[in-house]
Amino acid sequence: MLELQNPWWFGEPDRDWELFEKLTYRIRPKWLDELSLSPFSLNFVVGPRRVGKTLGIKLLIKELLKKVETPYAVFYFSCDVLEDHRELLEVLNDYLRLKRRKGVNEAFIFLDEVSLVDDWWRALKFLIDRGELRNDVVTVTGSISLTVGRHFETFGGRMGNGKTIEVMPLSFHDYYSLFYNEFFPSKGAEVFENYLETGGYLAYLNGTLKVEELVGFLKADLKALDRSSDLARDIVGAVLDKAPSPTSFNAIAKAVGVSPHTARDYVELFEAFHILLQVLYLGGDGKVYPRKERKLILRDPLIVRAIELWTRRKIDRAVLYEWLVQEHLYRKFGEVFYYRNSYEIDAIAGNLRVEVKSGKKRGRYPRNVEVLEGSKVPEFLYNLT
Repeated sequence: MLELQNPWWFGEPDRDWELFEKLTYRIRPKWLDELSLSPFSLNFVVGPRRVGKTLGIKLLIKELLKKVETPYAVFYFSCDVLEDHRELLEVLNDYLRLKRRKGVNEAFIFLDEVSLVDDWWRALKFLIDRGELRNDVVTVTGSISLTVGRHFETFGGRMGNGKTIEVMPLSFHDYYSLFYNEFFPSKGAEVFENYLETGGYLAYLNGTLKVEELVGFLKADLKALDRSSDLARDIVGAVLDKAPSPTSFNAIAKAVGVSPHTARDYVELFEAFHILLQVLYLGGDGKVYPRKERKLILRDPLIVRAIELWTRRKIDRAVLYEWLVQEHLYRKFGEVFYYRNSYEIDAIAGNLRVEVKSGKKRGRYPRNVEVLEGSKVPEFLYNLT
């Protein structure tokens, strides 16, 4: 399996490189530049399935092969063929023996979809603690969040120069840049209509992904974590029913007929899958109130379409506008909140306070609140870089 997954050891091209060249829409992911390539590093790359994590890694491998002295210094393994940490440890030990035979001092090791392996962290932690990887750069990817089960925390102090990177579907700015170099309002409106249909999934735009496949991936991830897909569907359906209004775990639990603890568990699981985001209440005193009702948003238009299909719901366009503004502000500032009193502010992040209106402005707001009409949303999102 090692030889099959590393064709460059024999001077042969990787299949993903050839597929990339045939794509109509393609991009070198920006997140590749955020990874640490200085030993020792343990990088974690997390995000939903089919957002381009594997392809991005393969493009990085192609670049690294031009810099290393021997192709054996670059090792890739897709872990979805493994059952548990013992098999993962065996694979890694096989490569480390090969590395020593080939006289490789520093290696780049890529473990793809490692979170599908039971107790994956045990194998990696064992080798790190023994000093077996001290001269290497290890990059681990996962679609089921590596934080599920809190095993991620066992690597505290063991990441060296490593980074944790969240990979999400393309932002509207990056999506628009596939078509035009400058922003024009008329073109922005046109591309935005496409974005609402395809989301930021290049795979969907290239015709290699279907909406129903996202539902299948979600069900598979739930099964891998021994969660009920029927219960998950009902809970996320209740989330859609209450959008875009703030809600509570108690309200969701009551709607579904489960305990608040169960409702919270599944909401946090959807958040760990990187498809849902919790927007907490920020008081007028500048404090965050986690016990107050929160807004629950879906993070990409194609994810919305998949959840609509799964739950047999339909989200209003106005809700999608609000969610996109909240998500893009979150990506820029790393946090986003909302406020509600005599008036509502949909999104607060950094120095921005934004209320999204799909139609014309109504009501009066403080001067520091930007009331964003639906027609202005594309340009606002484009400028959030």
